Amino acid sequence: MFSVLPSSRRAIARYFSTSTRLLDRAVVYSQNGDPAKVLSVLTYPSLSPPPPNSVNIKFLLSPINPADINVVEGVYPTKPTKTDALAPSGKGGEGQAVFVGGNEGLARVTAVGAGVHSLAVDDWVVMVKQQAGTWATDRTVTVVDVAKVPDAQALTETQAATITVNPPTAYNMLSDFAQLQEGDFVIQNGANSSVGQAVIQIAATRGLKTINLIRDRPNLEQMKQKLHALGATHVLTYDQLSDKTVRDEIKGWTQGKAIRLGLNCVGGKETTAMARLLGNDAHLVSYGGMAKQPLALPVSLHIFKNLTSHGFWQSRWYMQKPLAEREKLMQTLVNLMKEGKLQTPEHEIVTISAQESDEQATTKLRELMQAMSEGRYGKKVLLKMESV
Repeated sequence: MFSVLPSSRRAIARYFSTSTRLLDRAVVYSQNGDPAKVLSVLTYPSLSPPPPNSVNIKFLLSPINPADINVVEGVYPTKPTKTDALAPSGKGGEGQAVFVGGNEGLARVTAVGAGVHSLAVDDWVVMVKQQAGTWATDRTVTVVDVAKVPDAQALTETQAATITVNPPTAYNMLSDFAQLQEGDFVIQNGANSSVGQAVIQIAATRGLKTINLIRDRPNLEQMKQKLHALGATHVLTYDQLSDKTVRDEIKGWTQGKAIRLGLNCVGGKETTAMARLLGNDAHLVSYGGMAKQPLALPVSLHIFKNLTSHGFWQSRWYMQKPLAEREKLMQTLVNLMKEGKLQTPEHEIVTISAQESDEQATTKLRELMQAMSEGRYGKKVLLKMESV
C-alpha cells in the first residue's frame, strides 16, 4: 500500500518504522510574532523511556490563556526556552530549535523514570515549571516540574486543567491584601472573565459581597443572570458608573461601609472610575490590563483616602512560596470544586485530531488564534491534541 502521510510525517514514520508507538505532536514557533502567523503544528517521534528523576506525560487538556498569546507575541515577562530535542533533524531538532507553546495544562503520567517515588503511571499532574510547553501530546519532564493533582478522581478533566492560573489568582487576591470580614464588599472589573467568575464564587463561600463591573453588550441581561447565578451580589456596566444616582445607590448597598478591596484587570478610565468608589485605607489590586490603557489614579485617592495600589502575578506567587503552601492552596481549590462551590467557566474544547495533517492542523490553529484575537470567543478555550 502507498503511504498517504505528508512527506514530513512519512520521514518521521520511517525513523520509527520498527515501532508500533504513536507519533507525538506539538504547537511550536521559531520566533515571536502574531500567533495567527507564527504558530504551527509539528509531528515528531514518540518519547523514549524517561531518564532518572523524570516522567513521561500525556497532556489531556491545555488551556489557551491570554497570557499565552502574549508569550508568543514576545511581550510577556517570562520567556520559554527553545528545545531541539523533539526531532532527530529538521524543525525541532539540532540547529532548528523551537518554542513549544502553552503554560497551563493537565497531563497523565505514562512512564516513570528511576528514582521517582512520588508519582505513578496514570496519576494526573499539572505543571509547576513556568512556560514548560503544554500545547503538545506528550513531553518528558523532570519530576520537580509537575505536581500531582489531589483527589483527581473527584474532578473533571476541565476542572483539573484550569486549576493552576485563574482560581488561585482569584483566591490569593481575596486573601492577601485586605483583611475582609463576612459581609464586606469587594468591587471588580472584568467580572465576566475566568478570574472574575472565580472571584464571585470564592467570595460567596466566605460571605463576601461583590459589585461586578462589565462592559455593555447585546446580551447584557443574559450575562447579568449568569453572574448572579454564580453568586454575584450586584452587576453594573462601566457606563453606569458615570450616573450619580448609581453611585448613590452603591452607597446604599454598602450602607456607608467602605469598600476596601478593588480588583482590576482592565486599566484605563474604567479602572479610574472604579477606584473612586473605594473607601479609606483600601487596596486596588491589578492583575491585568485588557484595555491596554495606562492605569491613571487621582493623587487625591492616595493622599486623602490612603489608597494602596498593588500588582499581582500568580507566577510570582508560585516562585516565592514554599511547596507546602502551594500544595495547601491546590487542595483548598480542589475541595471547593468537589463541593460544587467553584465551577469551571463556560468553555470550548478544540481538538487537533489524529486525522488532520500538520498543514491542516496548522491552518485550524491559526484560524482559532485569529478568532481569539478579534474577540470572537466569549468563552475559555482548551486545546486537546491527539497523537498520530
